[in-house]
Amino acid sequence: MTHALSDGKATQQQTKAHNDRLVLSTIYEAEQISRAAVARRTALSRTSVSDAVAELLRRDLVEEIGRDRPSLGKPPILLRLKGDARHLIGVDLSGAFFRGAVVNLRGEVRHAVSLPRDGRSGAAALELVCALLDRLVSEAGAPLLGVGIGTPGLIDFERGSQVHWAVNLDWLDVPLRDLLQARYGLPVHVLNDSQAAAMGEYFFGASHPTGNLVVIKCEEGLGAGVVLDGRLFHGDNFGAGEIGHLVFSQAGLLCRCGNTGCLETVASASAIVRAVRAAAAADPRSKLHDTASRDLSLAMDQVCDAYAAGDMTVHGVVLEAGRCLGLAIATLVGTLNVRDIVIAGEVTRLGQPLLTIVRQEVLARSLAALANATRVEFSAIGSEITALGAAAVLLHAELGIWPFRRTPGHALSGKNVLGRTG
Repeated sequence: MTHALSDGKATQQQTKAHNDRLVLSTIYEAEQISRAAVARRTALSRTSVSDAVAELLRRDLVEEIGRDRPSLGKPPILLRLKGDARHLIGVDLSGAFFRGAVVNLRGEVRHAVSLPRDGRSGAAALELVCALLDRLVSEAGAPLLGVGIGTPGLIDFERGSQVHWAVNLDWLDVPLRDLLQARYGLPVHVLNDSQAAAMGEYFFGASHPTGNLVVIKCEEGLGAGVVLDGRLFHGDNFGAGEIGHLVFSQAGLLCRCGNTGCLETVASASAIVRAVRAAAAADPRSKLHDTASRDLSLAMDQVCDAYAAGDMTVHGVVLEAGRCLGLAIATLVGTLNVRDIVIAGEVTRLGQPLLTIVRQEVLARSLAALANATRVEFSAIGSEITALGAAAVLLHAELGIWPFRRTPGHALSGKNVLGRTG
């Protein structure tokens, strides 16, 4: 049995490519598995599986690792993915530092680079991206599969993954994918940084068996990546998840988007640091008063330490940020009814007290029956979630690998789980 890519008649080449990807995903998920077990899990014929495995062995993507434990008859030969057969580059452009990592096919980081952005924008920011990639490409220890980029802003997939508008980087209609493909001669995939974070959590994080997930990333900016039925949801104008620019108070601070009082100006990591600086400078009782009043550098590390030490000035700022974030999540609960909502980014360093504030606000601001069934958690992946998610996009786009046990029904569907074409 073979599986067509669509409802139409598949060509022999399309069917073979689909079967190769399906077999590779099955081996990826199982970690080690026999050809017969692959055939049972995929419902492919043994001949189709054998042909696919032969091709994967030829491409050096899988390897035979010996025989299974003795049983009736001859023990079968086991297969596994060769994790370092290819390397991938994942990049995160969302914070005060541009971060990148060389990772293998298992998502294991082989080398990481972080470069301070120092307020660069426009052409200078693009030059810094190239400097980061130059270093990462030189550190790859295996053939490179490609480059995945998670960047702030609206990404127009109908125009070749062009960065339509990235407020924080001052990019307007930047053909980022085309520029980088021309420079490095590698496949390049570009998506919004919050969408990349959602891919990182969905691919490498905790299990999300419903196939639905929202990841809210709070760094220098704030946004959400939405996965529905195992596919990224982009929205009609590629702006799904842009909750950071929901206006919470028209009397609030000016946002870089031009509005005032956006959620991003209250609940992003950078906004919390700015608010703590202002509040601590005005309050001699704050542990950070001296630093803030002397206009010395203030970082999230110091904010977290003061918060943990019970600084009430910092507590007030975090309380307001948590309440606003909780209200935004309550809106998502009522709109999408997604069970798993995950918070990622620098704000997670504030720990359980912030999470408690957010959860309490969600319960107070949404229908109890829905709120009680919603799990709001911090991501356990850490600061590399966006870079890993960008790498996960490469795994799927270039090799067809996808953790389909987390997405019932999508293993055999042939659908593009990235939720887009091109």
